[in-house]
Amino acid sequence: MTASAAGPRNYDLSPVKFSRLTRRGVLLGLSGSQLFVVGIGAIVFVLALYSGGGGALAYALPVMAVSAPLAWVGVGGRKLVEWFPVVSRWLWRSAGGQLLFRRRVVKPRPAGTLALPGDAARLRQWHDPDSGAVMIHDPHRATLTAVVGVTHPAFILLDPIEQQRRVTSWGRVLATACRSGRIASVQVMERTLPDSGKGLAEWWSQHGAHDESFTSTTYGELIERAGPAGERHASTVSISLDMKSAARAIKAAGGGNRGAAAVLRQEMATMTAALRAADLAPSDWLEPGDLAVILRSAYDPVVAGALERHGELGRDLATAGPVAVSENWSSVRSDSAHHCVLWISEWPRSLVYPGFLAPVLLSSGVRRTFSLIYTPLRTDQAARDIRKKKTEYISDAAQRQRIGQIEDAQQSAEFNDVLQQEADLTAGHGILRTTGLIAVSAQDLDELERAVADIEQAAIQASCETRRLWGQQAQAFSAAALPLCRAV
Repeated sequence: MTASAAGPRNYDLSPVKFSRLTRRGVLLGLSGSQLFVVGIGAIVFVLALYSGGGGALAYALPVMAVSAPLAWVGVGGRKLVEWFPVVSRWLWRSAGGQLLFRRRVVKPRPAGTLALPGDAARLRQWHDPDSGAVMIHDPHRATLTAVVGVTHPAFILLDPIEQQRRVTSWGRVLATACRSGRIASVQVMERTLPDSGKGLAEWWSQHGAHDESFTSTTYGELIERAGPAGERHASTVSISLDMKSAARAIKAAGGGNRGAAAVLRQEMATMTAALRAADLAPSDWLEPGDLAVILRSAYDPVVAGALERHGELGRDLATAGPVAVSENWSSVRSDSAHHCVLWISEWPRSLVYPGFLAPVLLSSGVRRTFSLIYTPLRTDQAARDIRKKKTEYISDAAQRQRIGQIEDAQQSAEFNDVLQQEADLTAGHGILRTTGLIAVSAQDLDELERAVADIEQAAIQASCETRRLWGQQAQAFSAAALPLCRAV
């Protein structure tokens, strides 16, 4: 009997399917803000009808004419009423002068803080003496974050058997974060960096034939000129400890930052073992100087190559932030570059194979940072959320049937996704909320728009939908380009 007749082959890549972005509302698919606006229009209409008759309706019509577009007219993937908090916050920050950041050179920041703009200025650094790693403390969100660098082979160059094995192993890594119950979020960041040519130059100095011949001289000049023009990729994994969920363990470990660091070290050891089991090569957890170089390179990309060539420069975390940041509605500028952040609003709706993001991750000639932020849900919390979704979908379906509204295929597909999540949770799998962000950088606005267009086209080839985060660029950039497990 042949192998194919004995049973299905188990070395083919298994396609995967993503859950759709939930678009359910409070009632009949309408969100709370939409219902509020529609309710105002309905109340004004009823009051006008009963108080003044037909003459009073003339005064109610302008209110109704405004409330209807606010509730149902969409712009940029959002209803007009959903833009209200974004625009209000933008105007408030603009009036308060918070769109501009300038470092006060003669007035240094307090010891232990990070020189970052916006709400990231509240972050504190904690140098753990036991592991040597730097931990970033967010006192407002009560989190403690550590970062590790990861090296790995090119996924698309592996054979299907190895790809499938690595996908399964990475699923175990994420399941480890879900089972912990103390992890607030996990961030996987992959960024493109201008290659300084240091590694190529070192290889030539060790293995090259320096005999001053024409071939040797020409090859040496080529390495000297072409090396800094190259591009390389760097990946990091960040884990953020939820200090509220781990309060008991932190108290048992001594309390305070020292106790939180001890608990986080346990999670770091677990994550390191999981990464190695997935055939990934984690480095040592980043020290203050390593993290300082990443932060400085994100805000000032021009100096990234120089910082790498001179290993002792720019490694002070207290001064690693930008000198100047200027935010506008569609982009943000910091030091030597303009940046724009895109949100992956829709993952592939059809079955796709691992490596579907290759058009985005392998796009050449574009300086960008790709971040996946995973938010694990505890089993009890995920079960409650799924029950709530099921109840809302069933009640909405009954309400639509009562009023004679036709069932939408999109709503049926979302309900099937909820049922699949319930089945996965029952089978022992974890539930993760995934947010994808892409930060694109360029030296001028025209180049930035061309780079954004290239990334948007690459996302289309990857069967993904991207949206520019209008009015939220500065906060989104700190979440997408910095490995600090920040939220948007």
